[in-house]
Amino acid sequence: MDSAQFTAEPPSKDAAGRDRTVSDAATLASPTAGADSATLPWDVIIAGCGPTGLVLAAELRLHGVRVLALEKETEPVSFVRIVGLHMRTLELMAMRGLLDPMRAHGRRRPAGGFFAAIDKPVPQGLDSAHAYLLGIPQPVIVRLLEEHAAHLGAQVRRGGAVAGVDQDGEGVSVALADGAQVRARYLVGCDGAHSTVRKLLGVDFPGEPSRSETLMGEMKVGAPQEEVAAKAADISAADRRFGLRPFGEGFYSVVVPAAGVSDRAEPPTLEDFKQQLRTVAGTDFGVHSPRWLSRFGDATRLAERYRVGRVLLAGDAAHIHPPAGGQGLNLGVQDAFNLGWKLAAHVRGWAPRTLLDTYEAERRPVAEDVLDNTRAQVELHSTEPGPQALRRLLTELMDFDEVNRHLIEKIAATGIRYDFGEGPHLLGRRLPDLDVKHGRLYDLLRHGRGLLLDRTERLTVGAWSDRVDHLADPTAAVDAPCVLLRPDGYVVWIGDDQRELDEALSRWFGKPAR
Repeated sequence: MDSAQFTAEPPSKDAAGRDRTVSDAATLASPTAGADSATLPWDVIIAGCGPTGLVLAAELRLHGVRVLALEKETEPVSFVRIVGLHMRTLELMAMRGLLDPMRAHGRRRPAGGFFAAIDKPVPQGLDSAHAYLLGIPQPVIVRLLEEHAAHLGAQVRRGGAVAGVDQDGEGVSVALADGAQVRARYLVGCDGAHSTVRKLLGVDFPGEPSRSETLMGEMKVGAPQEEVAAKAADISAADRRFGLRPFGEGFYSVVVPAAGVSDRAEPPTLEDFKQQLRTVAGTDFGVHSPRWLSRFGDATRLAERYRVGRVLLAGDAAHIHPPAGGQGLNLGVQDAFNLGWKLAAHVRGWAPRTLLDTYEAERRPVAEDVLDNTRAQVELHSTEPGPQALRRLLTELMDFDEVNRHLIEKIAATGIRYDFGEGPHLLGRRLPDLDVKHGRLYDLLRHGRGLLLDRTERLTVGAWSDRVDHLADPTAAVDAPCVLLRPDGYVVWIGDDQRELDEALSRWFGKPAR
């Protein structure tokens, strides 16, 4: 036997002559996909074309699912807001071949110093090949994700605002604000904190309303750079909600506490910024020529349910929290990676009966944990004596490597362990990118299929080969004889027994093909 073996169905070509993924090739012969084509033009409609919705669209298309992504805005967002991609999101992007183009437009930063902005050195040996934060302009990441989804065959329709939802046993009808109606087997609301889909479903969104607001924007500054830097350093040391940092091309990123909580839906004005800068800093620094202006609050809410029948919620439609630690976009994108292959399995007809239920069972506790850690971080930003004393104590505790590492892994989502029952430490955790005989492990997950990493060279995926690939590599640096990975890179089985493997394959990947 060859020391390294990788088995997967060969890709075919699409109409444009590009390689079609294994799962796309299977679409042509799928009775499940074809059975509904005459009555339903779409398998899944996604409301919202932010990062969460676009990642979900691409994940579904990897499995040949017919996707319509609706975006209420007629044009892409134009303002240049920098977002941060943490370690786990970077790993997921690497799995789908998206990391290199994103790195070309981003800037790396150390992976530490994000919990409550307590600056500590990054501990050695973080368990990731991508142990850094990538700062990237939000319009760039949206463009790259939209291009990726469109390349895979997703249709994006702008100006498609959802106005009504009606579901039955066969599908979901979506009424649009312009009077049009579209229908699919499933609908996923990725339409943000004020989700129309969530409201139409009647899903409660309990939590705490905003107690404070912060103004954020990018604009030019008239004061000398040295004066700005000195003044900003003094103020931010006392009030961690204040920030004034050069952004490039003469622009500054300006963050300043708002005067109170506003019930206005429209963004703040330049005059609002000037007034608050004068209140907090004693000067408005001569700010002018804003590129974009926004406000955010510290509201914390979690949807009571992520699924009602054939309609699901993901991203900010399911959870909102303060931006402490920069976790929001990452949490939503990771929702999409978790949901995509499971929903595709139901559309394709091979999903185990309870597979789609695991989306909420796995992701809602993760969101609860993020909401809790952001609540804690908000308290640690308070200027009151009690929270400041607690901050000083935590700062000391973070000198212990274990504490610092734990908080970094919490923010970066690399410490997540899904509850798959009792088993070895690795069960339910993501497998880091590894060197394998065929290059890198994550490259083998490119098409969104499961993977058996077999160090014994004697197991097989058998009749599941249409949805699970097999790599026989006795040299792989994993502390287990064999591991079975889901399409999102989490370990669902560890062992060396073929019968137990078949049970795990059946549990996660349904009945074998005949």
